[in-house]
Amino acid sequence: MPILGDSKKFSPPKQSYFESLEELDEWAGTSSPVFDNTLQLYPRANGNEQRGRLLVCHDYKGGYTESPFSLSYTFNFWSSCETFVYFSHHRVTIPPPGWINASHRQGVKILGTLIFEGGGEQDSLRLLVGKLPKSRTGPVSQPTTPTSLPLSPHYARILADLAKKRGFDGYLLNFECPLVGGIEQTRALAAWITILQAELKYKIGDHAEAMWYDSVIINGKLAWQDRLNSLNLPFFLSSSSLFSNYTWRNNYPSLTAQYFLSLDSTLTGDAHTYPHIHRKKLHDIYMGVAGWVDVWGRGSHGNGGFGSFKAISHIAPSSLGLSVALFGQAWTWESEQDKPGWNWDSWWTYERKLWAGKADPAEEITVPVMPPLKNGESPCEVGVHDVFTPIVSYFQRTPPPDPLLLPFHTTFSPGVGRRWFVKGREVFHRPEGWTDIDKQTSLGDMVWPKPIVSWEGEIMDPEGLDLPNAKSQICMDNAWNGGSSLRLSLVAFGTESENAAFRCIWIPVQSLATSVGRMYEASAVYKLETDVAGVDIDVALSIKGSESSPTTRYPKFDIESLPSEDMDLGRGWSLLKIRFNLGNSIIGDVNRLSSMGLVITIVSEETTQPLAFSLLLGQLNVYPSIPSSIPPHVTSLLWAHFSPSEPETTSLPNVPASLGVLTWEISTSFPSHALPRITSPDDPLAAWPAQPSAEAWFPKLLYANVYALEYQTDGTPSKVEDAIWIGTSGCGYEGMRNTFIVQSGIALSSTPDTATAGEGVLRIGNGKMRFYVQGVTETGNVLDWTRCVYIDM
Repeated sequence: MPILGDSKKFSPPKQSYFESLEELDEWAGTSSPVFDNTLQLYPRANGNEQRGRLLVCHDYKGGYTESPFSLSYTFNFWSSCETFVYFSHHRVTIPPPGWINASHRQGVKILGTLIFEGGGEQDSLRLLVGKLPKSRTGPVSQPTTPTSLPLSPHYARILADLAKKRGFDGYLLNFECPLVGGIEQTRALAAWITILQAELKYKIGDHAEAMWYDSVIINGKLAWQDRLNSLNLPFFLSSSSLFSNYTWRNNYPSLTAQYFLSLDSTLTGDAHTYPHIHRKKLHDIYMGVAGWVDVWGRGSHGNGGFGSFKAISHIAPSSLGLSVALFGQAWTWESEQDKPGWNWDSWWTYERKLWAGKADPAEEITVPVMPPLKNGESPCEVGVHDVFTPIVSYFQRTPPPDPLLLPFHTTFSPGVGRRWFVKGREVFHRPEGWTDIDKQTSLGDMVWPKPIVSWEGEIMDPEGLDLPNAKSQICMDNAWNGGSSLRLSLVAFGTESENAAFRCIWIPVQSLATSVGRMYEASAVYKLETDVAGVDIDVALSIKGSESSPTTRYPKFDIESLPSEDMDLGRGWSLLKIRFNLGNSIIGDVNRLSSMGLVITIVSEETTQPLAFSLLLGQLNVYPSIPSSIPPHVTSLLWAHFSPSEPETTSLPNVPASLGVLTWEISTSFPSHALPRITSPDDPLAAWPAQPSAEAWFPKLLYANVYALEYQTDGTPSKVEDAIWIGTSGCGYEGMRNTFIVQSGIALSSTPDTATAGEGVLRIGNGKMRFYVQGVTETGNVLDWTRCVYIDM
């Protein structure tokens, strides 16, 4: 939600979290709206079941700190991540809508947190017995035999309802206070977790999770075990997975694996013999790794930071099969932000090196000194973790959901920016920047730390030729739509080779999951930044399958270039469109890993001198191709409505200080169609071509750009071209579809610099104000003004 407005008058969302179970009951007793603008989770293609996974636990400055008026930390390495936990120290932490969308857009589960810390003993007991009525009640007669603590499903139901209404996928259960009821309470708690799991799976789906954090043990004492053992086993068996504490000794991962493998299948489950037990696997155990550097050596093995890889190497996701839970990964921002010369670009370089590695061998990486050995810990073997290894190296790259289920869209946005662009035109600039996780898209998961360049085409003879050197960069100064684009810079070395006059290279940008026998369309918007005299540079969009293996055959994609009337988009931007499919003759699974990227052809007469050029990739979209027999539909906005705010009252749960709320509706229409000649009720003819399911063709909006225009003194509005952009919709804060909150403190002026500064107040005293709503579809198309709507206030 990059917006104009006054940051001093912007308030954080309401009901983002709950401080007690009593507050949760109050929420359940009200008519709370469903967040209808959060993306549904489409689980990604299953990877190797024998490999461990990555969980990222986000604990950034206490949570809920992102602001539309400044730059903030965002997480961008989703292709290596299986589960994301939004963590804070409130009783019930709810992932903000923007984080839910960013996570689900990449096919990653996102969990909230249920936490009981010091002083939470009473609430932890209330969790089990449920909400008690205020009226006088009691048993008809006293039982003759002793029983355990009574167990109520009350809070399990409410927590599942909360996850359903807010759109997230479950909870991390963190009990970091003693349970005074001892084994009677801990046994009831383990049983309650199974109730929570059942409620979550019923209301959300089979992918829902209730994860246990290694904290209290079976006697109710708070005693972190740092591994799986008999003291925390019952909680692991009752939950979806275990998140171990992070202060383990270097032999604890192997001990954990050995202990798990020694368990009888009556405990861990078997699909045939014990179908009533949720089956456990090694990768359901997440060994904790603290992300931050602890100078006192109290943290993870390796001392966190750029030493985190040492802990991960002992967990060994690819060989031992345990999973990794990385806690507090935002230390890259918090530990660096106060240093001289620090800015977003320097942070991204720091973050990229940690996760993806060096882009240049000359880059430096400082690994923290190993802390002293813990009691009973033996020194690590020589060579186990002597050389820094980036985090993504330990995990499989997993692409976003198949575009058949969720159309793929990226403007290479990290969820922050300093500007905002609409079809290549800058409409907003705030030097302090903005943050909106809802606008975050993939940064291109195959171009970091640097693009991988290879020769393209059978006619290329690479003998005597060196591949061009390439590097990648996030550009926030020039974009097509949104706040950023991907800059690809290439240097072709000078050579005397006769083959150098024609060079054709392939640069993969984004991994995709594609289905066999299905037709897709893809589009890319790019701009060449460099005009080199005597050199022709041609750019094409293409897709390739995974490399062949001895057991599986990967045929080439059938690719067709699609003509378009608007290939030249203006302001130097160009459009590329293709249609592709993977034939039915393939052997193996239905879902395949593929790579979408660019084929760049360089034709030059002079080859002895180095050639340097760069291009901006502004947008990349992949979506299902509708059969040509289906008439194209026209997407439009149907109407808009403005509701002025009333003091302390609103129909939305998260409305900050504002003048009111804009809402609108989307529609579609079809071209004219002549009624076919039907002579009999038995004619096997349809009056019009059959429409596929609505999911495939009915339009959806990624967001809408909103503009404001003051009426002139003569009572007439100016031209729409004079309207001033005041923000975008989206669920970074409000979580509601087709909604925009008009902030107070907006300045409208004919002077762009004044307008974009966000100072002053919205002037409506001279009569009327007109708002324009401009939709952006899920395939990345900005609706023409003829398909947009206005509303007068």
